[in-house]
Amino acid sequence: MTHRDAAEFWFDPLCPWAWMTSRWMLEVQKVRPVDVTWSVMSLSILNEGRNDSEDHRERTEKGLGPVRVVVAAREALGDKVVRPLYDALGERIHHRGEQDLDEVIVAALDEVGLPAELADAAHHDDHDARLRASHQRAIDLVGDDVGTPVVAVNGTAFFGPVVSPAPRGEAAGLLWDGCVLVASTPGFFELKRSRTVGPIFDAAA
Repeated sequence: MTHRDAAEFWFDPLCPWAWMTSRWMLEVQKVRPVDVTWSVMSLSILNEGRNDSEDHRERTEKGLGPVRVVVAAREALGDKVVRPLYDALGERIHHRGEQDLDEVIVAALDEVGLPAELADAAHHDDHDARLRASHQRAIDLVGDDVGTPVVAVNGTAFFGPVVSPAPRGEAAGLLWDGCVLVASTPGFFELKRSRTVGPIFDAAA
């Protein structure tokens, strides 16, 4: 029997770079024996306390909406609904450019066949303890000077990769091999260069 790696992928539905990386992760699963658990983290939580303006607080609260709904859906129906809901949210937010997050959430829930009342979770903190716990598990692995996404596999965790467009086929597998290799090297911390393009969503559909 072929050994299969167990990976965990943390995302915020609003993060365009996490969306790009998630599309890469789906490609990786086609060419490498990797099973992925999809988990949430939050840029709003990550950025808490960095700006006390009213406008920033409003954006932070708004940004919590989609990820709160994902947490509520998981609590109600289990892990199996997380990635389909993320796919539906991400398609609307990143590919279609839809701006009204309440409408995005309602439409995504309907597409995936999930209860419409889950949309209410966007506007209250009932599920925030579980959200923060999931977020903190990611931060504990990689530190708080990174963002989303975070990937963990076989005891190795890393932020990113930040890539645009998302590689496909064996190119996706080779990038996976390289990320796991460097991240598992004792004493390795960072490899970076300036971005010259933004997220290229069409190639990541």
